[in-house]
Amino acid sequence: MQPLLYGATGYTGRLILERCLSRGLRPVLGGRGEGVSALGETHGLEARIADLENAPLLRRSLEGIGVVLHCAGPFSRTSKPMADACIAGAAHYLDITGEIGVFEALAARSEAARAAGVMLLPGVGFDVVPSDCLAAHLKRRLPDAGWLRLAFESSGGLSRGTATTMVENVARGGAVRRGGRIVPVPAAWKTRVVDLGDGAVRVTSIPWGDVATAWYSTGIPDIEVYTRMGAGRRRLLRATRYLGRLLAARPTQRWLKARIRGGAPGPSARARAAGTSRILGEAGNAAGRTVRSRLRGPEGYTLTVHTAVAALERVLAGQAKPGFQTPSLAFGPDFVLTVDGVVREDLPD
Repeated sequence: MQPLLYGATGYTGRLILERCLSRGLRPVLGGRGEGVSALGETHGLEARIADLENAPLLRRSLEGIGVVLHCAGPFSRTSKPMADACIAGAAHYLDITGEIGVFEALAARSEAARAAGVMLLPGVGFDVVPSDCLAAHLKRRLPDAGWLRLAFESSGGLSRGTATTMVENVARGGAVRRGGRIVPVPAAWKTRVVDLGDGAVRVTSIPWGDVATAWYSTGIPDIEVYTRMGAGRRRLLRATRYLGRLLAARPTQRWLKARIRGGAPGPSARARAAGTSRILGEAGNAAGRTVRSRLRGPEGYTLTVHTAVAALERVLAGQAKPGFQTPSLAFGPDFVLTVDGVVREDLPD
C-alpha cells in the first residue's frame, strides 16, 4: 500500500516527513506548489502537484495510493475535497485537524466511506489522539459515565497553520456537548482550577476537537474541554464575544494573517525538545462516582509527529476500519501509550 503525504512542505508536514524517513517510510509527496517537487528531489521521493480546488487533478494524484495523510489546513476548507478524492479513489484518509466542524462533517460521511471500504480518521495529532485515548480509558474505568471533562496544556508555541485556524475561528465562540448535542457557549465560558500534574492551575473552556470526537468514542453525552491560559488571553477571548463582527471582517482577517505569515513557521527544535504536554480527564456518573486520569507526554507538535506516523504505520499494516473513526475507536484507548515519553496515571477516586 503506497502512502501519500499531502502538505509535506508545511511546518508540521516537514516534521512528519522527517519522522517517516527515520522509520523507513518513503511516502509520495503531495502539494499544490512547486515546492513539493523540490522537496521530493531533495529526498529522492516521488512528488505529485495537485491543487485541492482541482477535483479531477486531485483524484488523478491519488492513483495507486492506498492511504493519504493530509496535513494541509485549515481543514475547514481542505478536508472535504481531499475526503471526496479519497472516497472516490478508495484511499484511506488521515488528517491532523482539531476543528469540531471537520470532525462532524466527516462523521456524517461515515456510511459513504464504509461503502467504499475507506476509513476516515481525522485528528491523528495532538488533537485528538492523547485526549481521545484518555477519554476512552475513563469510559473503560466508568462504563456508565454521564459527563466528561478534559483539561490540557502544551508548551512550545504555535505553528502558522494552527494560528491561522485560530484566527479564522476567533469570532465563533465556544462549544460544549449537552445531552449528546453540540451547543454553543460564549468564548471563555467557564474557568476551573485543576491539577494537571504540577499543582493547581486555572483552565478555561475552549471548543477543542474532543467536544465532537469524545462522543463517538465513548457515548458520554455531556462533554467539556479546557486549556491552561493566562489572565490576559482569557480577557482577550472574552472580548471576542463583543468584537466578533470586527474580527471576522475581511480587512481584519487579512491583517491578522499577514502578521502570522511574518512570524516563525512554528516552535524551534529546541522549544519542542524542552516542551511538555499534560492532560487531565475526569468522568462521573449519576450515582456521584468520579474517576480521574492524567497523561504526560512530549510537546504537542512532537506528539503530533509521532502519533500521526504511528497511525499511518498501522493503516499500512492493514489496521483500517472502514467508515468514520476516532483514534481510540481505530486503535484502542492505549494507542497513545505506544509513543515514547507518554505516561498515563490513574488518580484515586
